[in-house]
Amino acid sequence: MNQEMVSTIAGLLGGLAVFIYGMNLMSEGLQKAAGEKMKKILSVLTKNPLVGMLAGALVTAVLQSSSATTVMVIGFVSAGLMTLPQAISVIFGANIGTTMTAQIIAFSIDDFIWPIVFIGFVLYFFPKKEQLKNIGQTIFAFGLLFVGISTMSSVMKPLAGSAVFVHLIEQVAHIPALGVLVGTLMTLVVQSSSATIAVLQNFASQPMADGVTSMLGLTGAIPILLGDNIGTTITALLASVGQSRNAKRTALAHCVFNITGTFIFIWFVPWYAKFIQFISPKGPEIQVISRQIANAHTCFNITNTLLWLPLIPLMVKIVMTILPESKKDLAEKPLYEPRYLDNNVLQQPEAAIRLATMEMTRITEYVSDMAEKAKQAFLHEDKDAMKQVDQLEDIVDILQDRVTGYLSSLCKTGILTQNQSARVSGMIRAVSDIERVGDQYMSITNFAKLKSEKEYTFTDQAIKELQEGFEHVRNMLELTVKALHDADTQTARLVVHQQESVEDLERRLSKKHMERLNLGSCSPENTVAYTDVLHDLECIGEYCSDIAEMVLDEDKSQHKVERLQEL
Repeated sequence: MNQEMVSTIAGLLGGLAVFIYGMNLMSEGLQKAAGEKMKKILSVLTKNPLVGMLAGALVTAVLQSSSATTVMVIGFVSAGLMTLPQAISVIFGANIGTTMTAQIIAFSIDDFIWPIVFIGFVLYFFPKKEQLKNIGQTIFAFGLLFVGISTMSSVMKPLAGSAVFVHLIEQVAHIPALGVLVGTLMTLVVQSSSATIAVLQNFASQPMADGVTSMLGLTGAIPILLGDNIGTTITALLASVGQSRNAKRTALAHCVFNITGTFIFIWFVPWYAKFIQFISPKGPEIQVISRQIANAHTCFNITNTLLWLPLIPLMVKIVMTILPESKKDLAEKPLYEPRYLDNNVLQQPEAAIRLATMEMTRITEYVSDMAEKAKQAFLHEDKDAMKQVDQLEDIVDILQDRVTGYLSSLCKTGILTQNQSARVSGMIRAVSDIERVGDQYMSITNFAKLKSEKEYTFTDQAIKELQEGFEHVRNMLELTVKALHDADTQTARLVVHQQESVEDLERRLSKKHMERLNLGSCSPENTVAYTDVLHDLECIGEYCSDIAEMVLDEDKSQHKVERLQEL
């Protein structure tokens, strides 16, 4: 291998590296800039297929990667937050959204690359306002995209003079199946169809000896483009490993979508190329072919989506036939295993926060079960209830540890906005409070065991008062679950307000117990158990109030961000 070839390969790989880095940096900047708007987009993912498709396209335009969107959707499906038909519609939209990158690359802005990089750098590194920094990061990364493209373009120019290389390209250009294979392999290696399409656009823009004709031509580029679309599905397939059967089906639907589309289009490449040339700007081939490839990419995915959108039920049947239910899939996960957390989604903060919130809600539901069992254990000395509280306590402890670890990993990604960091910090405190509620019910259950062993008896009035305390706090806990699950600020305010009544209840019942002691109607040895249980109930009320405050703080932060964005 001569020095010139080594230099060409090194330049191509270096330019590709800068391009991919710029694309990832731009995705991060767009996510931060979009920030809270991503929550709204994600909230409509589970609507009807048409809305899901549009939301998928929007999310992908922000993430700059259909693979990233597909991985996120797989996480939602695995968590049970989306059905298979809903996920498929979002993936259809993701394939349209990913064509945005190719359309951007097709613009000829060589004279403006370095000014864009400089402006982005200034906005990225100097302002203290986070929103400005996020916009600056996006602009800076946008410039890096074109720096990478320019680098690849400059090192590709000498290839036109290589007879061996020209002969190789002629083989690819005249054998569509070979072009599809080349495109697929390129994307399998690079793991980004946007990057390989950028390489394709640059390569096709290199002129032959006449200085006008493209080395590859549109008819030669289209099969490679189709192969790129197939290759991008490998990321989704890898993300589905170890996930639920429906998650695997979602990844498979992505494959079926691109493979069937390629199979249909491959027979009509010459006619498709003429159609693209008709709708694209006119001019010398090497000047317009980049836009033609971008348009071919967009038209392929839009047409394929329009074909498949009304056939989603058929797609569901296809993937369910290929991947039928198995006994292993029907078997439920152990209760101590997280149901919603997915490490593959950590690079999409809003999606990861949503999954963590669902897992926190699940833990709170287990704590609600502990509340009922602890009451049965203490008031009725129910031995089975005591055992169940012990088991639930272990489950809550394990899940709290897993959620805290997940949220900590999310912080370590370094891509959170200040608002997202504050929310995650609040969630870590909240999940700790949820676990402490479980500890308090465990404490009550331990007193129930002591009460049973020592054969303590309580007056009917004391039992009635404790019943009132248990019910009051149980109602407060149920409202807390609702506030957390629905991000319901009205319910959260009600929980905070009820904290005062729990404190009043504890004081009132303690006073009544002392009155009974003075009258001799209550045994002194019961005092510790009675007052400590009341204290446990008061602590539960405090923890519920803290969790509700987290929901309110998140809402305040959301409104603050929206006001700043309006300014």
